[in-house]
Amino acid sequence: MALEHAILVSLLEKPGSGYELARRFERSIGYFWTATHQQIYRVLKRMQADGWVDVRDVPQSGRPDKKEYSVARPGRDALSAWLHEPTEPESVRHDLAVKVRGAAFDDPAALIGEVERHRQAHTDRLAHYLVGEARDFKEPQADGPLDTERELQHVVLRGGIAYERMMIAWLDDVLATLAGFDTGH
Repeated sequence: MALEHAILVSLLEKPGSGYELARRFERSIGYFWTATHQQIYRVLKRMQADGWVDVRDVPQSGRPDKKEYSVARPGRDALSAWLHEPTEPESVRHDLAVKVRGAAFDDPAALIGEVERHRQAHTDRLAHYLVGEARDFKEPQADGPLDTERELQHVVLRGGIAYERMMIAWLDDVLATLAGFDTGH
């Protein structure tokens, strides 16, 4: 996936400024596709030159006008073409897993702190996802069923929740295994 596609999806969900896009990447999309503020602004400029996005100046009181981006027809066409292309299943590239295997040639128990740090990061991300789910996808929906956009956002979030739970369970297994080496078993 190119950053352009992630930006198009975000702008179709809600037009916004480059700063607002960067904030969305920090809060949600960034868990699945990361980009720096500089990358986002550079790609937005290229997308504007290619006609993929429209830009309008939005007056602000006491501050410079901001530029609000929205998806133009060529951008929608590019996203549609990309959505119809086949994607290869992703392979897992996991540095920690290689470290765990490599620990057989060093001191396995020395990895406990690093695995605990990873576990905490996944626990924190899971908590963040669960808060977002409770806030954004209350059950049952008072205003009826979710629309297509919201339902697809929710299924991606549920995938993130399942992934974090799986990672925590695996890290617990790794910690239990490493603890056996720490006690001399």
